[in-house]
Amino acid sequence: MAVNWLDPEEQTAWRTIIHVHSRLLGRLDAELQGCHGMSLPDYEVLVHLSEAPGHHLRMAELAERLSLSPSGLTRRLDGLVREGLVERRACPSDRRGSLAVLTPTGFAALQEAAPTHVNGVRRYLIDRLEREKLFELAAAFDSVGQALEEAQPQRPAVRSRTT
Repeated sequence: MAVNWLDPEEQTAWRTIIHVHSRLLGRLDAELQGCHGMSLPDYEVLVHLSEAPGHHLRMAELAERLSLSPSGLTRRLDGLVREGLVERRACPSDRRGSLAVLTPTGFAALQEAAPTHVNGVRRYLIDRLEREKLFELAAAFDSVGQALEEAQPQRPAVRSRTT
């Protein structure tokens, strides 16, 4: 297979993106941990559930939104369930499925942690860029996201058993 190697400028850009991404997520995680005892990945779970109708999602859908395997999601939810922030419930429309449900305690924890997270996002990213540059950056990453979607192997549709 022929390789179109990165030139020095492309390599510098790539390494900068990776380095800054890692540091940004690490900083946001450290601030949530320090102020609220909550990791950024756990915060992300609570956000997705809070934005869903009824504050619940099917486990498979939540795993997909978080780019996690089913077992990865199970491990992520274990701690949130132990802390009373999320519950697992049977899915009423599919006996084989289950739901992740945001509890009132989880919603309160999210409301408490959200200002810390948003202030960090604003401080380290939003306020550092001119508005036009921010939207250009978002558009560029949207293009990358579309390429990733196109490259993702298609999964067969799951058929539910309804009688």
